[in-house]
Amino acid sequence: MDEVYQTLVKVPKSRVAVVIGTKGVTKAEIEEATGVQLSVNTEEGVVSLRSDEPLKLYTVQQIVKAIARGFNPKKAMLLLKGDFMFEIIDLKEFVKKDHMLRVKGRVIGEEGKCRANVERLTETMVSVYGKTVSILGRTENVALAKRALTNLIQGSPHASVYHWLEKKRVELKVREILPQDFLKEEYKDERID
Repeated sequence: MDEVYQTLVKVPKSRVAVVIGTKGVTKAEIEEATGVQLSVNTEEGVVSLRSDEPLKLYTVQQIVKAIARGFNPKKAMLLLKGDFMFEIIDLKEFVKKDHMLRVKGRVIGEEGKCRANVERLTETMVSVYGKTVSILGRTENVALAKRALTNLIQGSPHASVYHWLEKKRVELKVREILPQDFLKEEYKDERID
């Protein structure tokens, strides 16, 4: 008999309906795509996940967390692709409660420009929800976005962060175009800081 694994995901009450979807469509789509059973306690804001496959259980846990942190379920389902990941930055680790609104404003930017720039330069999706900033995208790009957003949260000037991201974006594009053997040979003596 296969072992059954179970985990719980806390979801803000305002996002529980999004996890379920209209007439249960989102919940059913997740279950059908993964084989993981979801049970939603709407009163407590808790989603119980059950599966005999731990990796699928973890993936669905990440999908539910992404929806809970403000992502559209269709975008959250991108986590079913092997090269996508989800990352949460907890603003409480960086700022005091009375500075939370100001810092969230820095991340979002005037008319959403900062968030849009980070998304464009890193090819990720960013959600600012509650006391968190969340990132969804390809693994390498999420790491860049996390570093950029963390620097913004800690007070780095927007222009400096954008400049750094543009430089990193060029480096990523070069890596995609050139064969790895060429890069190893070309940059073997270059110092990495």
